[in-house]
Amino acid sequence: MQQRLPSLRTVPVAFGHRGASAHAPENTLAAFGLALKLGANGIESDAWLTADGSVVLDHDGVVRRRLRNVPVSSVARSGLPGHIPSLDDLFAECGTNYHLSLDIKDPAVAAPLGAAVGRNAFDPQNLWLCSPSIEVLESCAGSVPGAHLVHSTRISRLGTSLELHCARLVASGVDTVNLHHTEWSGGQAVLCHRFGLNAFGWDLQHEEPMTNALRMGLDGVYSDRVDMMVEAYGREVGPPALPLTAP
Repeated sequence: MQQRLPSLRTVPVAFGHRGASAHAPENTLAAFGLALKLGANGIESDAWLTADGSVVLDHDGVVRRRLRNVPVSSVARSGLPGHIPSLDDLFAECGTNYHLSLDIKDPAVAAPLGAAVGRNAFDPQNLWLCSPSIEVLESCAGSVPGAHLVHSTRISRLGTSLELHCARLVASGVDTVNLHHTEWSGGQAVLCHRFGLNAFGWDLQHEEPMTNALRMGLDGVYSDRVDMMVEAYGREVGPPALPLTAP
């Protein structure tokens, strides 16, 4: 069992991956709402831009039209299937008191996303924008001031040591490293924390890896199984507090 190490955050984030996707259809308002009802203090999705400039939440970013798949970017908001919500729909349904992690699949989505965040009074300090591209993250900084920038990557893709990579992220204004949970160790989490970087782990679907991740001090975890995640979190950290009530 992993020894307990401190997190950089007073209240780590428990993200329901694509909502509570083990319990409801993924990336739907039902899944997002259920994740929060089950006790997650964050939800995760992927952000795309429609042909008429609406930010929508979907994993693949393609829809079926006339017997073929077409990109969301080529379809107006009104032409999308009803189960695909917009970012405005999410705020209307679930409010704004939670952490929100969004994978930026199309760099053009950044400015409209920032506008949606502003008109819905969502606190950008609770927004986590994710991409495998540091350049995309840098471009997001000006469109959504105050949002966290999350580099989602693999150790094998760094091309350098984790220490040098952390230094590059700090210089670029990125504040979070997001790795598959199997690539984290307590020592690597401590290293990221020394640079002031949050350490996030994804694809945590079983109790033991989730417990180990929380014990090694990860600052955010992603899981489809929100019930398991919240139970492990409560045992190791305490009940996941929503951001506006967090100490």
